Amino acid sequence: MTTASPPITLDDVRDAAARLKGVAHRTPVLRSRTLDALVGSEVLLKCENFQRVGAFKFRGAYNAASRLTPAQLARGIAAYSSGNHAQAVALAARELGTTAVIVMPDDAPRSKREATRGYGAEIVTYDRYGDDRVAVAEALAAERGLTVIPPYEHPHVMAGQGTAALELLEEVGELGALLAPVGGGGLVAGSATAAKALYGGIRIVGVEPEAGDDTRRSLAAGRRVEIPVPRTIADGQALHTPGELTFSVNRRLVDEIALVSDDEIRAAMRFAFERLRIVVEPSGATGLAALLSGRTGALPERVGVIVSGGNIDAERFARLCGGGPREEA
Repeated sequence: MTTASPPITLDDVRDAAARLKGVAHRTPVLRSRTLDALVGSEVLLKCENFQRVGAFKFRGAYNAASRLTPAQLARGIAAYSSGNHAQAVALAARELGTTAVIVMPDDAPRSKREATRGYGAEIVTYDRYGDDRVAVAEALAAERGLTVIPPYEHPHVMAGQGTAALELLEEVGELGALLAPVGGGGLVAGSATAAKALYGGIRIVGVEPEAGDDTRRSLAAGRRVEIPVPRTIADGQALHTPGELTFSVNRRLVDEIALVSDDEIRAAMRFAFERLRIVVEPSGATGLAALLSGRTGALPERVGVIVSGGNIDAERFARLCGGGPREEA
């Protein structure tokens, strides 16, 4: 019996790290004695809210875009995203001297739409709850001769995202557990690939919003499961099914999925602002929310958490954190 080779390896993540050197930020790792005392472990927060475009997504987008041929770059790039991958591809395209067309849901946060346009991309909108964003993007790409860089379903994207965990482990050494948000699964797949290769005993915990538990259900079923598009404040994790490539990695390497409620996400965002003095968007706060709410069970002595992004405008942040009318998912 033969086993198919994994889509990415530690060498792929290391190669992505070399390509990103001097282009992506090496983001800070924060500590909080208050947080440590609350959860009973030493917590190391890898703060990708300080990454270019405000999220980890730039790592994968640039790693993939930088490998396109001159002919592909001359024609341009297409992508589909609710916001962070959109900005990441737009910036990567600008850095590489090409253009980008981004398919975004019509209800994407205004700040993310504006930032994507600010990096020079053209935006085409779709209905998140009625249209197939992949089909819209692929039709556009075929019509215009563009190369699609998907938000997670691509080996170079996954390897690029894994550099966040690689940097964290290079800086802090061995961890007993690593928590990462799960949307399409690219961040946790890349992170788990790097972490398990370096420290085989590390526990990988993916974190999803309660309303969007497609990866948890898929892991339990042993196959990809589809759910209705979830309604959650964690817009970056509002997906109906895991990616095929990402799931092939995560079913082997992810040890468990923790679920958090929207209220727990709000509480984590407030904690990050009030105690850590950082701004974190809902999807970026889910790992921290899982720790603070005790959703992960007993924790090892040292725990890493990838804080995946901080793209949220002041008005929405105030609504979610109690400073304005309550926002419902």
